[in-house]
Amino acid sequence: MSGFAILNLKELEDSVGARVPGIEGRFGRSSLDSEHLGISLFRYAAGFRPSGGHQHREQEEAYIVLAGSGRILLDGEVRELRQWDVVRVSPPVVRAIEAGPDGIEFIAVGSDRPEGGDGHQVSVEWPD
Repeated sequence: MSGFAILNLKELEDSVGARVPGIEGRFGRSSLDSEHLGISLFRYAAGFRPSGGHQHREQEEAYIVLAGSGRILLDGEVRELRQWDVVRVSPPVVRAIEAGPDGIEFIAVGSDRPEGGDGHQVSVEWPD
């Protein structure tokens, strides 16, 4: 492993869009050859609302809103998101992000994770 790595997240393959229409996801952990950090770029189409969220056993995450707006569901509590907001989420908290009328673009940063990952998908209900 090299002492450093540089990559452009927008040049990575969108490995989500074919499986989930309305989401673009580019994962940088392996391309950065990082032992401790996962860095990913996500773009959600305008108004996209997932029916599922996820949580982790060990991995803490942070989300940084680059553009657009939306809402985040955290263990059933909805919070508004706007450009440059940063959200830190503890591993067991169930989280899901909904895009606003102009969509939302954000970076997800994940800490160390066990071999093979530790996240799992869960169904969520958005209170309106």
